[in-house]
Amino acid sequence: ERPKGAMKPLPNLMETELETFGASVIEDFTWKQLLDTDSCTMCGRCTSVCPAHATGKPLDPREIILKTGEVMAATGDPVVSPPIGVDAEISISANSMFERVTPEELWACTSCKACDEICPVNIEILDKILDMRRYLSLMESNFPTELGNAYRSMENSGNPWGLSQGSRAEWIDDLEGVEVIEGGEPLESEFLYWVGCAGSFDDKNKKVSRAMSQLLTMAKVSFSILGPSEMCTGDPARRSGNEYIFQMLAAQNIETLNSMGVKKIITQCPHCFNTLGNEYPELGGHYEVVHHSQLLEWLIDQGKLDMTNAELNERLVYHDSCYLGRHNDVYQAPRKVVASIGGLEVVEAERQGTQGMCCGAGGGRMWMEEDTGKNINVERSQELLATGADRIATACPFCFVMIDDGVKGEGVEETEVKVGDIAIHLLDALQPKEDQTKPLETVSQGKDEND
Repeated sequence: ERPKGAMKPLPNLMETELETFGASVIEDFTWKQLLDTDSCTMCGRCTSVCPAHATGKPLDPREIILKTGEVMAATGDPVVSPPIGVDAEISISANSMFERVTPEELWACTSCKACDEICPVNIEILDKILDMRRYLSLMESNFPTELGNAYRSMENSGNPWGLSQGSRAEWIDDLEGVEVIEGGEPLESEFLYWVGCAGSFDDKNKKVSRAMSQLLTMAKVSFSILGPSEMCTGDPARRSGNEYIFQMLAAQNIETLNSMGVKKIITQCPHCFNTLGNEYPELGGHYEVVHHSQLLEWLIDQGKLDMTNAELNERLVYHDSCYLGRHNDVYQAPRKVVASIGGLEVVEAERQGTQGMCCGAGGGRMWMEEDTGKNINVERSQELLATGADRIATACPFCFVMIDDGVKGEGVEETEVKVGDIAIHLLDALQPKEDQTKPLETVSQGKDEND
């Protein structure tokens, strides 16, 4: 059975005889996807929780289902009735989905899965959107220009930032105890720490990599990193429809990991966590993948991280990552990590847990401009600030970037509200108060103002 967070698999694009990929006509959908159109009760719950719709984007999840039903009713054989009354002036001349669905609707989706999660009759809306994206990307090259830059960077540089692979491990700087191993060498450590592209290249997230490495060293965890041998997992490509680049990157990573005998992987990025754990198995990569929030929870529970003197006399709110929460049902681990800090008051945002609001970066949106309606990260940041928290905790590098930008956009500086990954807040609590921030500033001094 396909894991909850995995996309529908496609055959190997280098070997398949298929002539078209994704969904453009009604016949491209599975019987379950078509049955969904008849199951819809038109309740609108999906639309009510969609972050794109809530901020003025053209996407309406319920309309995707109804429009699919309309096209099927107008062109399908045998004839079926439409899911809802169709306006007489709407003409459908062919069985193409793009008679009714526009590319702008599909590209507005953040793949947050809020629509699927809240649907009372288990309709899978996200699958249909991603299948149509696959068609647009692979068959028509009809995607936002900025996304083309990310595709080229992933294909040529092995990461969507387009930065040199040789600089992947520069975040280590003067940190001790972080072993970088060559791809292909046998892994002698217990864990491979998969830092991810953001943790390697983004100035904000380099601090998370450093904090996590210090916590692992503190807990005497045996780990190594791949450094320049690590490549993007391919999630941004796959979620934006470019299966070709995803398969290319995945094949290279799986070959590297399997040749090293890797069994256990720690990730700090929920997108890497989801791809490595749920999607690589179908391509021959079978690993025990743990998100850093789960590992930190276990280390605290086992007493390997001594929390006796860990203290922050502040208020903190945790922002749920869609790919950790709705895609993988990990809600409690990050909350337990921050709740273990003495003196810390943990509060919840208005939308949290299964109904948490997206930061706006998933589904490849991290690499696309947002120029319609209100920015999703601004909406979410305002909601988090409304809790009166002194700290905002994330468990995803994209969320960290988006929420930090959103908070600063509201004119709130880091001295007033500190946005950071749970690893940063945990290290703050564990360190002696006078040198709390020193290890985290080393790599990115003078850069933050340019973020």
